[in-house]
Amino acid sequence: MNRRTLLAGMAAGLATPSLLRAQTWPDRPIRLIVPWPPGGSTDTIARIFQPKLAALLGQPVVIDNRGGAAGSIGAIEAARAPADGSTWMLAYDNEATNQTLLRLPYKTLEAFAPVSLVADGPLALVAHQTTSYRSFQDVIAAAKQAPDTISYASSGVGGLAHVSTTLLQQQGGFSLVHVPYRGGGPALQDAIAGQVPLFMSNVVIISQHIKAGTLRPLGVTTAGETRHVPGVKSFAQQGFPGFQAPTWWAFLGRAGTPEPIQARMREALAQALADPEVRGRIEEQGADVRATGPEECRQFLAREIERWGKVIRDNNIRVDS
Repeated sequence: MNRRTLLAGMAAGLATPSLLRAQTWPDRPIRLIVPWPPGGSTDTIARIFQPKLAALLGQPVVIDNRGGAAGSIGAIEAARAPADGSTWMLAYDNEATNQTLLRLPYKTLEAFAPVSLVADGPLALVAHQTTSYRSFQDVIAAAKQAPDTISYASSGVGGLAHVSTTLLQQQGGFSLVHVPYRGGGPALQDAIAGQVPLFMSNVVIISQHIKAGTLRPLGVTTAGETRHVPGVKSFAQQGFPGFQAPTWWAFLGRAGTPEPIQARMREALAQALADPEVRGRIEEQGADVRATGPEECRQFLAREIERWGKVIRDNNIRVDS
């Protein structure tokens, strides 16, 4: 046996189980944690690309809804999952704000390996059709006349919808009552039933109700008007210059997952999001497909954590606000 053959044999014998698994991955169903209840935007987007992703990987992709505590219950479980490619997570914008608002047993950029920013889009403040609010200025005037009497719903404490609305109140000198829910789905049900007069939400779960006239859009969080809510001015155009708060969804894996597995997932996810039907269905919901690389996703997450962390600290936003 020559030296080269001997070294090759030794290397094969020293191959770790994780490397061997990477060679055959995926060899079992894949769990995709959605840290929100069914019916919300994260669940909706996940279920749009899920079938195509499963077909490309050759294994079922099982969505596991783990809602609660502003998305942190599911995120904590994902952060504790084995780094073997068996568990992934579709994160929502709360993942950035939670890093400052909550005491978590993990840090996003240490616990997770970013795969891709899947999509982003506007938040919109909507009023139920039975209310008298025809514009955002109507809400401001009513709230200044009777502070802390007008309620607005959001998908949960500490989410971008909550934090951005708090910032609007502080910049505009008016005060609303926050009604947090355990996800966008439950909040939507009360919003369309008229149980709460206002709802700040991503457009994904409210677009059809805007089109039906049940919910009346009063403003969006993009820099200017958006094609997803045509004819509605942004808050920046309504007396809040520079105000922007786009919502987003990011696909994350466990840090330490073997690079060949990460690369395979990146490739499959990119192909799924490039599929015309998948892309079209996501954009019909009110979001724009991004499908970034992992480094761009990492940098985006870092900016969001820093940006909204500063807003939370500067404005003393707390989980009970």
